[in-house]
Amino acid sequence: MNIVTVMGSPRPRGNTATVLGWLEETFRDRGHDVDPIIISEHTVYPCQACAVCKRVTDAPGCVQRDDAEALFRRMMAAHVLVYATPLYCWEFSAQLKPLIDRHYCLVTDFGGPDWNSLLRGKRAGLLVTCAGPVADNADLIQQAFVRMMEYIQCRAVECLVVPFCTTPDQLGVEARERAVFWAERLLADRF
Repeated sequence: MNIVTVMGSPRPRGNTATVLGWLEETFRDRGHDVDPIIISEHTVYPCQACAVCKRVTDAPGCVQRDDAEALFRRMMAAHVLVYATPLYCWEFSAQLKPLIDRHYCLVTDFGGPDWNSLLRGKRAGLLVTCAGPVADNADLIQQAFVRMMEYIQCRAVECLVVPFCTTPDQLGVEARERAVFWAERLLADRF
């Protein structure tokens, strides 16, 4: 299987990167190909809401010339997508949010009889790291993720939220075990 991971943290060796590294290691150990995208290494402009993309049905039709189209093509070639982000004000990181918003260009005829997405049918998971608890903190991002996956016709799986993160060296064995268990469930499609 080809798995694309999208690392949305600006910290290349932070909590999110550490946990995502455990996931990627598990995927590779199980014989899968991993195509990592580190969003901070790419230029992705915010969506302009011009809707020009809706005129194109067989490719990302965005008029902006940045790295988004190439990233989307990598995602289109994947079987599984994993989005990873630290929690920013109950939401995706500022670095990842422009790419999330630009998913708009992948969908045509939303809600209509010809509703289609260029990512249709893919399994997708979300990894969230946060300094606080899950309850009343990381609940909204999970709902937003599920709604986004419905919009782009992907099958969202249970999110992996790693709470009470301080520094990567303090994540501990339990966090690693949870990450490996989640990765194995994602691969086996046991959600």
